[in-house]
Amino acid sequence: MSSCDRRTRAYKNGKTFDQCKEIAEKKNTEFQQVISANGKILWTEILENVDHDELVYKLTLKYLRRDGFDIGNHKIPEVKPFT
Repeated sequence: MSSCDRRTRAYKNGKTFDQCKEIAEKKNTEFQQVISANGKILWTEILENVDHDELVYKLTLKYLRRDGFDIGNHKIPEVKPFT
C-alpha cells in the first residue's frame, strides 16, 4: 500500500492537509465567539459553516476539544464550554 505525502495530497477543493489545518484554526476562533455569545453551537452548524468539508470539520472539533470545550457525542451533538 502506498502512502500519500501529506504536503501534496489534495483534499476537497484541491487543498493540502496543512491548508485544511489552517482553515480549521481560523474557523475555531469564529466558533469560540459563537459559543461565548450563545452558550453552544450545533454540529450541523459547524458542518454547514465549513461547507461540508469533512476534514476541516473533524479538525475543528479536535481543536475545540483541545481548547477546553465539550464537543458532545452522538446523543448530544453540540459544542459547549465545560461547566
